Amino acid sequence: MKNYSILFALLCFMLIGCNSSPKAIAYGSDGCHFCSMTIVDKQHAAQFMTKKGRTYSFDATECMLNHLKDIDMATIAQYSVNDYDEPGALIDATKATYLISKNIPSPMGEYLSAFGNLEAANKTKEENGGELFTWDQLQTKFNVAQH
Repeated sequence: MKNYSILFALLCFMLIGCNSSPKAIAYGSDGCHFCSMTIVDKQHAAQFMTKKGRTYSFDATECMLNHLKDIDMATIAQYSVNDYDEPGALIDATKATYLISKNIPSPMGEYLSAFGNLEAANKTKEENGGELFTWDQLQTKFNVAQH
């Protein structure tokens, strides 16, 4: 019976250590992994999680894109960005639609915002001007090598 208790305890620790979702961004206290600014903007923050479960948070999507230039993207399990229309809500960065509009400032001055659906992005583009991008197009614009 003692061996089963030890085995059960070991299994519990292993399951707790296997984190399959990124940790939440602590707005106002977490720092950007790329530029070290405090992450406060709930409309423009971003993060990715590695296949080993480590989470990296950024104050803006452009910081995450700039950081991706220096790492092996094959190690990344998921990319997330804040939905501009739902501040604080993280969405799949690879499925988001992006708007670069000089009328919508972002923390690092690239005027880059992410949207969870194309309709919302188009509506905001009509109101503010700018240009729409997919994830792949955005990586090309920021010279991020796609692995």
